[in-house]
Amino acid sequence: MKHIFVINPAAGQGKALDFIKPKIEEVCKKYPLDYEIYITQKSGEGIDFVKNRAAGGEELRFYACGGDGTLYEVVNGAYGFKNVQVAVIPLGSGNDFIRLFGTKEDFMNLDDVVNGVPVEFDLIKCGDEIAINQCSMGMDAEVCAMQGKLKKLPLVTGEGAYYLGCLYAIAKKFKNRFTYSIDDGEPISDDYLFCFIGNSRWYGGGFMAAPLALPEDGLLDFVLVKANMSRAKLLTLLNKYKRGEHLDWDITTFKRGKKLVIHSENPAAVNVDGECQYVTDASFEIVEKGMTYVVPAKSKFLADREKRLAQAK
Repeated sequence: MKHIFVINPAAGQGKALDFIKPKIEEVCKKYPLDYEIYITQKSGEGIDFVKNRAAGGEELRFYACGGDGTLYEVVNGAYGFKNVQVAVIPLGSGNDFIRLFGTKEDFMNLDDVVNGVPVEFDLIKCGDEIAINQCSMGMDAEVCAMQGKLKKLPLVTGEGAYYLGCLYAIAKKFKNRFTYSIDDGEPISDDYLFCFIGNSRWYGGGFMAAPLALPEDGLLDFVLVKANMSRAKLLTLLNKYKRGEHLDWDITTFKRGKKLVIHSENPAAVNVDGECQYVTDASFEIVEKGMTYVVPAKSKFLADREKRLAQAK
């Protein structure tokens, strides 16, 4: 198997390349590995690079070396190719998907990353885009769009940008008239703050929107929060939401399923693993076992997974 490290040099406030390249070279020579380093030059370039290499049929493992945006590009390039595995070396400000498997510091032990365990994970398909972590629509997607702009500012962290984006969305994008249905069920209409579709648990720099989600259980977690409250009340709930304490709120709808379709009366932001655009209609559908993801060798997730599998027998 060939190991290809896709590095976003803009990650880590432009310090990612100088930081990670010597570490990659050291660990690849240590084992040794057949490896290659590819440095992206512009946004979106990683998708085409990964897709073109994967199409050759060779057994490949791509490492997304950057933030959540780099992972989005590698995942969308690798989707549909059974000869490909995806791994992460987190160098961005958010790195939300990896929270299920350990801390950013844990992932800096590259021995554990290159010797990780391949696991088949589900994906979310939204139109022509693929998410491995989450999708959202409404106020949270508006926050995501604003966060992408704010975190480029000096001294603004991914989490700080999310809070600032929240304040903008609360002021400007509070209510969204959505009509949705889950697994072809009865359509439901109401005013919502947002609709969240989770394959995993965290987004927005550490907000646990889907605290029970697992990316290999064959189901997506759907969380919709109604907008029937004041803005002042919402501000008091943000930290509870961050900690994942919102599923039992009377304004929250929480369900699991395979597919959610949604219509917005006005163009609304839709977020697919941090990539945002405006739509009136969207569909979010699970792709079961859609990608092989490499979990670091010493991740607690692997031990917990063994327990889950044993209990399921």
